[in-house]
Amino acid sequence: MNYHWNWGIFWDISPDGAHSYLQTLLLGTTWTLATAFFAWCLALLFGSIIGVIRTTPNAWLVRLGNAYVELFRNIPLLVQMFLWYFVLPEVVPQAIGTWLKQQPNASFYTAVVALGFYTSARVAEQVRAGILSLAQGQRLAALALGLTLPQAYGFVLLPMAYRIMLPPLTSELLNIIKNSSVALTIGLMELTARARSMQEFSFQVFEAFTAATVIYIVINIAVTFAMRALERRTAVSGFIGASPAAAH
Repeated sequence: MNYHWNWGIFWDISPDGAHSYLQTLLLGTTWTLATAFFAWCLALLFGSIIGVIRTTPNAWLVRLGNAYVELFRNIPLLVQMFLWYFVLPEVVPQAIGTWLKQQPNASFYTAVVALGFYTSARVAEQVRAGILSLAQGQRLAALALGLTLPQAYGFVLLPMAYRIMLPPLTSELLNIIKNSSVALTIGLMELTARARSMQEFSFQVFEAFTAATVIYIVINIAVTFAMRALERRTAVSGFIGASPAAAH
């Protein structure tokens, strides 16, 4: 059986009767970017908080942070998606569960939360490693100058640690864009789901997923160059966190 290539399929009207297949893919791309952006904000916020408390002198806070990381890092993302989307509305009070089920964009909100918490555990580990890689004298010097511990983190430790973490954070940002495709399993019509829908209706499987692949590559290359530019802009001359390329 020979496969019939048809690159003109992108300009054909999709089953919704209002958009071409190319437009539906671009609509899916906007959902992918929106999901990745809000999930990344959530991951960076909670990851930073958990990463910081895991480096504090308080043993109970450290244990709490460790438990958080082990919980969200060791459960597969797909399972977490299902737990948030299918299980949570059934275990909370009925009024809250009904409200969650009736949300018009429930799959989007669920994807953001699930992806954000899943990635936050990985970010927390990187924040912890970034802070611990700094010389102990920086913390002691900040405290000796009269700064409180939160001020020492906010004004001294975290600004330097984030410079060290930019390369691994770039990888996590790329991962969160790609992992957003898992949201198709809970009904979010992001890029991969749109490509799959196009393939099912038009039977042009190679064209559909070639287009999705190209879009993912373009997005990730753009993110990579933007993060490299940020790394060069924020590099501190002579500091261990500045890469050789960034120092030039």
